[in-house]
Amino acid sequence: MSSPRVPAAASPARPLAASRPAGADDTTGPEREAPAGGDDVSRRAPRRDAFFDNAKYLAIVLVAVGHAWEPLRDGSRAVSALYLLVYAFHMPAFIVLAGYHSRGFDGSPERVKRLVTGVALPYVVFETAYTFFTRWTDGVPDRPVTLLEPLYLTWFLAALFIWRLTTPLWKLVRWPVPLALVVAMLATVSPSLGEDLDIQRTLQFLPYFVLGLCLRSEHFRMVRRRRVRVLAVPVFAGALALAYWAVPRVTAGWLYHRDSAQELSAPAWYGPLMTLLLFGCALVLVACFLAWVPGRRTWFTALGAATMYGYLLHGFVAQVSKYWGWYDPEWLYRPLGEITVTVVAAVIVTVLCTAPVRRVFHWAVEPKPHWAFRR
Repeated sequence: MSSPRVPAAASPARPLAASRPAGADDTTGPEREAPAGGDDVSRRAPRRDAFFDNAKYLAIVLVAVGHAWEPLRDGSRAVSALYLLVYAFHMPAFIVLAGYHSRGFDGSPERVKRLVTGVALPYVVFETAYTFFTRWTDGVPDRPVTLLEPLYLTWFLAALFIWRLTTPLWKLVRWPVPLALVVAMLATVSPSLGEDLDIQRTLQFLPYFVLGLCLRSEHFRMVRRRRVRVLAVPVFAGALALAYWAVPRVTAGWLYHRDSAQELSAPAWYGPLMTLLLFGCALVLVACFLAWVPGRRTWFTALGAATMYGYLLHGFVAQVSKYWGWYDPEWLYRPLGEITVTVVAAVIVTVLCTAPVRRVFHWAVEPKPHWAFRR
């Protein structure tokens, strides 16, 4: 099967515990609503919605676990099935939430400044860092530093920058989600788009971001009903069974949304069809995932405010794990080893979202170059 295009070897003004993940929250809304009562201080310090932070934390854990499963897929059909299932909805969930929290972007100078500091600058920093790091892990000392071809995880920052810039447009058109789907379908039949800014992934994941822009808090309350939670169990079980059946029959490349149909050795008409099919499947699975996200504060709620740290930093661990041969022991390819890899990946990305790590890497993930902007 095809695998992700990765190198060989996948605010100071507020306390860190309540800080905003870079580029993820750029809007008012449930997460910014002030408490119903209280004094003036409470109204000046809006409380975050625990549900969204919980959802983002659980989504980033799935991202890290999916990358950790990558080397284990060839030796286990069960791991491959779990991998397909997770990849069918984990990035769509992450992107839907990013779109929901981008509803307030209006192109104003303050919003643009936050977009530059929260998305563009981290992209430059991590694109450069991953290039130099993979020169070592891949043994490619002449790998060029280029900002036009996102390397490994950095594609999401490039895509988020473009998506958010286009937010005012999607607020103007009459049928934003269907229009975004048409754009995505056209991308799947356009192999000539090239790889600049990973434009295929940007366009093919666009409908999820636009959907997030269109959602309201009541939509999330709907999927958190008890009836939906109960239905989510057999839906996930059926999806896992379908994924197990699909392992030897379907290439995982469709789930990465980075190639056209022709590049996946399929007829061109497969592209639009798979776009609609995967979008429908992802919506169902994302709804089932959100149905089981707790709405109360938990031990990991504060970590959900720093998911960009976990996202951008865990890739270095994933790369060095292959370079140093962490996957060489044969026992890792048995059930106990696969469980161990899953737990370790979840623990590592959790640690990377904690306050000590955020203090160390705040300059890179959430830079504040006030000197570069007019007051």
